[in-house]
Amino acid sequence: MDSIDKIVYKEESFKIIGACMKVHRSLGAGFLEAVYEEALEKEFQIQNIPFKKQVKLELFYDNQKLKKQYRADFVCYDTIILEIKAVVKIPIVFYAQLKNYLKCTNMELGMLINFGTPSLTYKRILNTPNSD
Repeated sequence: MDSIDKIVYKEESFKIIGACMKVHRSLGAGFLEAVYEEALEKEFQIQNIPFKKQVKLELFYDNQKLKKQYRADFVCYDTIILEIKAVVKIPIVFYAQLKNYLKCTNMELGMLINFGTPSLTYKRILNTPNSD
């Protein structure tokens, strides 16, 4: 299998999406993001998915640490940034936000999960040198 065919963190992503789908099936659309975040935290615990919540991400400019920090909703498996939303339609700026999180951490994979639609929607975002 070529590296181009390799799905980054395939099993971990599958488990995360499964947990998100379970939360969405239970709650449906229409709640605030904070409700989904709390429910997802409980589901991650039930499914033994390692995670950190509200993770501070450091930013740098010209190799100097900035005072401003980003905050990711979750980092799962110490390798995947998870941003959750509860909106009818995902604006392009949310994709840019997650790409910036990936850039500042050098992590390879981010997942944007939207609980605000009748069916759960999600997008995997890769941090690659040519992904701008």
